[in-house]
Amino acid sequence: IVVATGWQTVPDVLALPDAGARAYLVQDHEPDFYAASAEKLWAEWTYRQGLHCICASPWLAEVVTERYGASATPFDLGVDHAAYGPLPTHRREDLVLFYGRAVTPRRAVPLGVLALSELKRRRPGVEVAVFGEAAGLELPFRAMQLGVLAPDDLAHAYASATVGLCLSLTNPSLIPTEMMACGLPVVDVASEAMNATFGGGPVTLAEADPLALCGAIEGLLDDLMTRATRSRDGAELVAGRTWAGTAEQVEAGL
Repeated sequence: IVVATGWQTVPDVLALPDAGARAYLVQDHEPDFYAASAEKLWAEWTYRQGLHCICASPWLAEVVTERYGASATPFDLGVDHAAYGPLPTHRREDLVLFYGRAVTPRRAVPLGVLALSELKRRRPGVEVAVFGEAAGLELPFRAMQLGVLAPDDLAHAYASATVGLCLSLTNPSLIPTEMMACGLPVVDVASEAMNATFGGGPVTLAEADPLALCGAIEGLLDDLMTRATRSRDGAELVAGRTWAGTAEQVEAGL
């Protein structure tokens, strides 16, 4: 079985001779990576070429079947529980940890910065730490710039912060599940994908508005009991997610 792993490789997979079968590992809804463009059209075209799509969430599998008529099976993103889990670290009550990977537009970093700017205006004593961007971010407020962290350091940051902020405009990131594995309550945007994946669950979802996101963070900062509940429920949700289980789901799709 020949497997395409991104829209750019689908034409090559279709052209290869002597393949017993062809499949498509769909890791995100890639047309959303582009404005109106040839690239957007070509990315959409790949889902209509008869390749069975093995999709990195049930939401993504639904998108490719309903919008493009493809066949699909989903898998859940796993968690490396050897790296991410509860740690004997003091968890602060005034630290917001923000996934600020600005090189990836679908992480909506400007929206997160506006929400945190309002949070700092309301609560100057709250500390913000930003990670995910090697060069750091230019921010209108003082923050700890952690850069790109190794898994051990990242787990320590998750286990030390009060609230994690990660914005997912397309398929959910690995970051929220890794945060939850370490007991960190998560705030994310109430996008279509996040509502389908975590709606009604342990992730606090807010509208894609700076004031709404700021309010969601404030609500968790103010409510120790809700944070504890979110922490427990999040850890329970991701406990069964392993990369071995993911591999079984991908194998079943193949």
